[in-house]
Amino acid sequence: MKAVYLRSPGGLENLMAVDFDDPGAPKAGQIRVRLHASSLNYHDYNVSTIPGTVADGRIPLADGAGVVEAIGDDVTEFKPGDHVVSCFSPAWQLGRPTVLDFATVPGDGVDGYAREIVVSAARMFTLAPQGYTHAEAATLTTAGVTAWRALVVEGRIQAGDTVLVLGTGGVSIFALQFAKRMGASVIVTSSSDEKLERAIALGADHTINYKAHPEWGRLVLDMTDGRGADHVIELGGPGTLAQSIEAIRLGGLIALIGVHTGWGGHVPTVQLMAKQARLQGIIVGSRLHQIEMVRGIDAIGLRPVIDKSFSLTQLADAFRYQNKNNHFGKIGIDI
Repeated sequence: MKAVYLRSPGGLENLMAVDFDDPGAPKAGQIRVRLHASSLNYHDYNVSTIPGTVADGRIPLADGAGVVEAIGDDVTEFKPGDHVVSCFSPAWQLGRPTVLDFATVPGDGVDGYAREIVVSAARMFTLAPQGYTHAEAATLTTAGVTAWRALVVEGRIQAGDTVLVLGTGGVSIFALQFAKRMGASVIVTSSSDEKLERAIALGADHTINYKAHPEWGRLVLDMTDGRGADHVIELGGPGTLAQSIEAIRLGGLIALIGVHTGWGGHVPTVQLMAKQARLQGIIVGSRLHQIEMVRGIDAIGLRPVIDKSFSLTQLADAFRYQNKNNHFGKIGIDI
């Protein structure tokens, strides 16, 4: 079985392609999955590049999609031949968040999906959307579920709402696509006019080049006749949060998903309080959220945007491409 593992102390130069023994047949409650695709997230990049983040020999990548080859006793949810996709937080099956750290997250606390075959508990996967390729299904585990939870679960999005999306990466493009199919208006920010044109082609109603308009929070208010956005998909963190608070409507939701501009900084708490807005931290979602999202995708016909794909043996090059921030949507890994 071909796989890639991360040698201590980490770093892209320490991603090693190896041959592992076949994991064998599934036991009771387990399924055997032949993996065909994964996709990259910034969490995966941090795991692979920040020294000492994971144990020596960890197999990276949280996203995985493939075909069930065999099932163990007591497995009733899947059958051989089913197309499946992995879950980001297998320990969080349903209900409110139950996981505080990444100890049970594939590719971080436990081995992930940069490999050809996995034998694991059935609860670590769900069915993939009908008609999806494995490459498309592999984009859902982290980015898709995050956008779904932010808008649907926490945001309770309604037709006619306005959604402000920061950037054009995987989560952001999923948020744009989900919001448009649910009847919302969408404003997208980027520093690239070319990416903003692509966002318009996907249905964005308004776009903002944040380099040309650094006070873009006020511009969002102007675009919404002073009301502000109902939802903000906040990927930047401390460097963008002040503008997101400026842009949010009274009582709106800012879904804090990323910290691309740093891990801490000033928050205009008085303005946040005056807006009576909710600042909600989001770390992906539960297995039930993923099941509900797949059901929703089957109903609305959404297809992911994959910018570029790399082979498993090119994983380090894929991360280098990701770090350039030139991609639009997701970066795929073919296994």
